[in-house]
Amino acid sequence: MGIFKQAIYFIVIGSFLSPVFAQQSGSFEIARVKYRGGGDWYNDPSSLKNLIEFTNRNVPISIEPDYKDVALGSTEIHSYPFLFLTGHGTITANNTEIRNLRTYLENGGFLYIDDDYGLDEHIKELLTRVFPDEELLELPFNHPIYSQVYKFDNGLPKIHEHDNENPQGFGLFLNGKLVVYYTYESNLGDGWADAEVHNNPGEVREKALKMGVNILVYALTRI
Repeated sequence: MGIFKQAIYFIVIGSFLSPVFAQQSGSFEIARVKYRGGGDWYNDPSSLKNLIEFTNRNVPISIEPDYKDVALGSTEIHSYPFLFLTGHGTITANNTEIRNLRTYLENGGFLYIDDDYGLDEHIKELLTRVFPDEELLELPFNHPIYSQVYKFDNGLPKIHEHDNENPQGFGLFLNGKLVVYYTYESNLGDGWADAEVHNNPGEVREKALKMGVNILVYALTRI
């Protein structure tokens, strides 16, 4: 389990989760990635906080309520089993940042990327630099990430219209293990935000939060 051996892991049987072992603190922290280049990495600050609260309330798992913001090139990222990256537009990364992210993922870390619109080409360029011999693959609807806790028979829920295309979930695998999950044309993060931010109906926000729970739990069960 490498650098994340202190994280909480769960055996998943259907929708029942049983703790195998936990951090000494009884909980773990997740982080949001700060990146350079003009894209708004800080977008929707209430999103991750609301997802953590919803997860803690509905799943037998304990996540620290205050997530951290960590720079892409910082060694701090290696302290977190789960990283979240979002925003609109450009991402700039130097070779040190690329190597840092590659090492993080090779050592057991998990990166979830949510395109808030305009991120697609930039994130694909970034991931190509991180793992030039790997490619993003669209995950089939029967992939476990869509049924880890809550079942989504048709894959990702559609939260924001964007270009009115069907939502897609892509994965990047290392040695058969999913290390990056990227959502496009769904925008789960907007559904996690406070209700008044995007005026999403309650049922839409609930779908986004439930899918977020699936992602978190899946990331922590890839033993």
